[in-house]
Amino acid sequence: MDINHHFTEKGRGEPLILLHGNGEDCGYFKKQIDVFAGRYHVYALDTRGHGLTPRGSAPFTIRQFAEDLLGFMDGQGIERAHLLGFSDGGNIAMVFAIAHPERVDRLILNGANLSPSGVKLSTQLPIELGYRIAKLSARKSEKARAHAELLGLMVNDPNVRPEELEKISARTLVIAGTKDLIKESETRRIAAHIPDSRLVFVPGDHFIARRNPGEFNRAVLDFLGEGAAPENA
Repeated sequence: MDINHHFTEKGRGEPLILLHGNGEDCGYFKKQIDVFAGRYHVYALDTRGHGLTPRGSAPFTIRQFAEDLLGFMDGQGIERAHLLGFSDGGNIAMVFAIAHPERVDRLILNGANLSPSGVKLSTQLPIELGYRIAKLSARKSEKARAHAELLGLMVNDPNVRPEELEKISARTLVIAGTKDLIKESETRRIAAHIPDSRLVFVPGDHFIARRNPGEFNRAVLDFLGEGAAPENA
């Protein structure tokens, strides 16, 4: 792999990997890391070209980020992990779970989408306009090129077919905000096509982990702990 991930690590127990959204870094989960570390060994990553993780030379795509995650797990000696992904991080986790189902214990998809058409037009149209403008300036400006790459993730990715979700073998929590920028029909479609999934809507917008952490954290921990062996077993 051509990069080394920057990441925050805390806690002990089963590994739980947190994947942030587009244009963000692992700091997005500042209201989750300490809480989850009370029960799990938390790894919060900066994905390729985000935060303190270098861009590298490999393609800047959701599928490449999923392969980067595989490299990270191999490098850390993590055979299987719980994955929690938000927005583009959810798309990375979803693609990873399709490609490498044997490496995923439980899966949490927060605000993920199968394709750009799953995003409400009021959000998607400005993104597409911004992408076109940034592409025009990309040859003259490194900043514009980097911005175009970030927007390109939301214009060109992830393009997952609903039937591909049937390859996911992990128990899955599909969770979104009641006023999410992802269409409710898209969130329901994802849950409907994953064989062993639970669907939860939390009051709030796309950023429920940040803005409604109490309910979000409770839903995640209840799901992860459901059916698990007692700690003193």
